[in-house]
Amino acid sequence: MSEASILYDAPGPRARRRNVILTAGSIAAFVVFGYVIYRLLDQEQQFDARLWTPFLEPDVWTGFVLPGLINTLKSTLVAGVLALAFGMIFGLARLSDHWWIRMPAGAIVEFFRAIPLLILIFLALFVPPIISPIIAAGPLGMAQRYVVEYLLWPFGVVINGGVVIVPAFAALVFGLVLYNGSVLAEVVRAGVLSVPRGQSEAAYSIGLRKNAVMRLVLLPQAISAMMPAIVAQMVVLLKDSALGFIIAYEELLNNMVKKIPANFGNNVLQSALVCAVIYILLNLALGRFATWLERRNARRGRTAAVVPVGQVDAVDAGAGGTGVGLGAAGTAGVAGAVGVAGAVGVAGLSDDGVGTGDRGGGG
Repeated sequence: MSEASILYDAPGPRARRRNVILTAGSIAAFVVFGYVIYRLLDQEQQFDARLWTPFLEPDVWTGFVLPGLINTLKSTLVAGVLALAFGMIFGLARLSDHWWIRMPAGAIVEFFRAIPLLILIFLALFVPPIISPIIAAGPLGMAQRYVVEYLLWPFGVVINGGVVIVPAFAALVFGLVLYNGSVLAEVVRAGVLSVPRGQSEAAYSIGLRKNAVMRLVLLPQAISAMMPAIVAQMVVLLKDSALGFIIAYEELLNNMVKKIPANFGNNVLQSALVCAVIYILLNLALGRFATWLERRNARRGRTAAVVPVGQVDAVDAGAGGTGVGLGAAGTAGVAGAVGVAGAVGVAGLSDDGVGTGDRGGGG
């Protein structure tokens, strides 16, 4: 049975004819639409060489494109690292057994995930200058100064006369971290919960505590399983960095569609197209990096898919009647080796429960 027949019924003769007609009609409509757009742009002289030649000049690239690209990559890199840390911390906090950790973490994640990113950027840019003088006049004024001078100074945040001034870079990073970090927190939580329950039960059976189970057994598998979602969110973060255009942050989009047209004949369309090509190349490079990373993990024995326990042969690796299975998805060593997709047997404890047999028997 083919894969297509599993996903949906194979089309009959009439359905195939209908699909061919619809495909041909769609292609024809696309060609006509493209021709109309071409004619309209040609009438407006948008294909004149004078509008495209600025991108052949080195000064345009060194003075506008490359500085904007560097600022875009800088904000993306900083926000990406902090968003991953935010997502990891709050994602694991949502899995806590303590309600006083789990519930506040869930409220924070849901709150920032529900607010539009642009509003978060505006809040970071305009709220601190308003409320900082009030805080400076109160008992927390010294604490506010210490936070700005010792924690926020790498982002360019300064305090002057009790007024906190947030630059565009810091406001953009703040918004990107809170929004994308909240999404990544859900990715982390879902990734950990996707690991088969037998993995944690097997680790608990040999005496591991919860933090060791999470660190040595669950997270290695969850990270591999989460990798496609994490990369997809990093692509979203990279594209969201273009919102810095709204607050005058000198990133790629700002330089391309505002500064270049102002200096080279109002070529907004041409600059936007070149900017789109650069963003596409950046996202393709990020996707290629993710593919390389996944293949590297696969060569090391960790695949993105979680291997069912029943498909992995366990081997005896313990001492004193403790058998430890080594799975195909990786290993973690605690008192022997804890199998990522294998099973743990303690005095006849099999991977599916208590019993005897070759799998899970501890000698």
